[in-house]
Amino acid sequence: MQALRSQLIPQWSSDVRLEGKTAIVTGANVGIGKETAKDLAGRGARVILACRDMARGEQAVRDIMREVKGAKVVVRQLDLADTKSICLFAENIYNNEKTLHFLINNAGVAMCPFATTVDGYEMQFGVNHLGHFFLTFLLLDLLKHSAPSRVINLSSLAHTMGKIQFDNLSGDRAYHPVRAYAQSKLANVLFTSELAKRTEALGVMAYSVDPGMVNTEIMRHLGRPLVAITKTMGFLLKTPAEGAYTSIYCAVTPESQLLTGGYYKDCSGAESSRAGQDDGTALKLWAVSCHMLGIRWR
Repeated sequence: MQALRSQLIPQWSSDVRLEGKTAIVTGANVGIGKETAKDLAGRGARVILACRDMARGEQAVRDIMREVKGAKVVVRQLDLADTKSICLFAENIYNNEKTLHFLINNAGVAMCPFATTVDGYEMQFGVNHLGHFFLTFLLLDLLKHSAPSRVINLSSLAHTMGKIQFDNLSGDRAYHPVRAYAQSKLANVLFTSELAKRTEALGVMAYSVDPGMVNTEIMRHLGRPLVAITKTMGFLLKTPAEGAYTSIYCAVTPESQLLTGGYYKDCSGAESSRAGQDDGTALKLWAVSCHMLGIRWR
């Protein structure tokens, strides 16, 4: 069983140090985000845990400080389902941080029943795509100031099933939780590729990541049959620490060995779906996202 698992789940390690670097990890109170934050802190980076639930975020800070000697970690409140919260978070960062080298857009909701964000966007598209799109927009000046810097967007293999439903981004017609999730994960890939084109000359690189099948809380909205399957086949799922490998890989690997705008899985370059490589859709999604958020991002 262990031999099969080791073949399916490659191990990876790196001794790169990150003293003097600052990172933000969204959704860092649990799962992949918490493990990513812990690893970066262990390399000497200052890490800001951007969490909706402050009590759980504070517990994550305590956990990391207990496990990583001398860890420089703090928690700040961020609700990606509320643009006001995103603005307040960004304001706090500009008031308290001089640099930002890594923005790891890790938080997400998956396959939840239909709901809307505070601003009225369909929840999965609103949190997984629009929330991180807006956060990146607000923090871009600090990322440029700190260049070379990186934006790492967590997508999923589910993006291969996705299609951007431009005529129904509100999701109020024939909502399907899996379809909405796949759309939001495709949006992550398209956002990354378009962002990379616009920021490479500014010293800000962008990468999208498929963490693989990971046993985390994001599975909580799965139906009973799928929950039963994941419990039975749980040994084939990655642990949260293993799920964090590719995010960390994209943070610490020398820039010359990575392709900005690229899609990564299992600590290696990979090919996204054909829809994920559609430059026309990426450009349209960029324009539509700006319009929905009421921002101008050239």
